Amino acid sequence: MKKTYKSLILITLIGAVILYLVFKDDFDTKVSYLFAYSKGWLIAGFILIFLYYFCKSLVIYNCTKRFKTDYKKRDAFSTMLSIQFFNNVTPFSVGGHPYLIYKLKRQGLSLGQSTNVALQDFIVYQIALILLSSLAILANFIFNIFPENHLLKQLVLLGFIINVMVIVFLFIVSFNKRGNKFILKMVYKIITKFNLVKNKENLKERFDNFVLNFHSSALELMKSKWHFIKIILLNILGLSFLYLIPFTLIMGLGEVINPLIVIVCSSYVMLIGSFVPLPGGAGGLEFSFMAFYGNFIGPEKLASILVAWRIITYYLGIIVGAFTINRR
Repeated sequence: MKKTYKSLILITLIGAVILYLVFKDDFDTKVSYLFAYSKGWLIAGFILIFLYYFCKSLVIYNCTKRFKTDYKKRDAFSTMLSIQFFNNVTPFSVGGHPYLIYKLKRQGLSLGQSTNVALQDFIVYQIALILLSSLAILANFIFNIFPENHLLKQLVLLGFIINVMVIVFLFIVSFNKRGNKFILKMVYKIITKFNLVKNKENLKERFDNFVLNFHSSALELMKSKWHFIKIILLNILGLSFLYLIPFTLIMGLGEVINPLIVIVCSSYVMLIGSFVPLPGGAGGLEFSFMAFYGNFIGPEKLASILVAWRIITYYLGIIVGAFTINRR
């Protein structure tokens, strides 16, 4: 909890700095736009974020129901909301899946089953993210949506490569026993060589358990091709809802933009934000959001759209997650 409090303080400080940088010029005009949204479009933005949560909860529900037949959708939805808190207060969203394992144990699953569900959720989310990102890159290549910007191009490419490497690593660990043992052996040698841990035997045991759990999770996924495809599609649908939230905010301020452009912009923003080592990708997401959407929206309105977007997609998750943490 001490680490959580420190993260919340850090998030608050970073948010204050970003707000200052965004609103320091033309303050009155930018603030006025915050109160100028069409209520209908603003409500649509909040509906989209909860549709994203709902799709993500269906992934957890479908994965968990294979181990616990009486598992309920409302429990999965409550769990997904509480996961948002830990995703949003930890760098790279690393806190979400450990908490998911803990929450599923409280809901009646064994440690092995809980870990299996968490790993399946992680694998299919990464696959969905890469598929949507690939489509966004292809759409930009075909329609030439953005003007040439070397820095942004390199950042998007870096984000895409990192996420592809994660997928490759997951599949090696999941399906190639010889390959995963070699990779983890190299990681173990590096960690022990530089004395980064005290209990080396405990680390080796944890690595072995990690490989075993990942392998069993992958086999569980492959038992039913339809299950595998269904939860990937649910992730793609959920991410599409998430990516369209800026569309509702832009339309809410009287601007018009093609939904395809919004999805491509959002995909690129997420790729860049995925490798920023701060809670919620703070700084990287705001920079990339302004950079990509700045090609289509004026700076005054864009500043207000950015703030509304971060409230809906980030700070709302912390708030609703905090209220559901202690619920079964």
